[in-house]
Amino acid sequence: MFRNILVPTDGSPLATMAVDAAIAFAKEAGAKITVLTVTEPFHFFSTDVEQLGSTREEYEALSREHAAETLAAAQAKAERAGVACTAGQLRNHEVYRAIIDKAEEIGADLIVMASHGRGGVGALIIGSVTAKVLTHSTIPVLVYRKK
Repeated sequence: MFRNILVPTDGSPLATMAVDAAIAFAKEAGAKITVLTVTEPFHFFSTDVEQLGSTREEYEALSREHAAETLAAAQAKAERAGVACTAGQLRNHEVYRAIIDKAEEIGADLIVMASHGRGGVGALIIGSVTAKVLTHSTIPVLVYRKK
């Protein structure tokens, strides 16, 4: 049923668990995966701790390096599991939109991603990329939550 799965990740522990679950699911289904990181561009006015302590150049270099490490780790896990895997990095102000656009571009029939499950004011202040993908995507989304 699912043959082409997009797996967005930010490299966090929960997102890494979602990548692992997606690899296991893809192996069982005989599917291939595309692992994706989306980084927001540097903002002069930000509440993101990584951006507050960095110059634009430092932030850009660190975010590219973190994404590359995250993607390499995911690709190595997929290879060990015998799952075909491609990877990509994007930079976009609207992370959720970049995820949906990439899923459509590659013809994904499933998106697998993590959710921290923040509710209430936390979700309103921080926002939820997963919630936005769920709201705007026409492609099915499998949400991995911490057990």
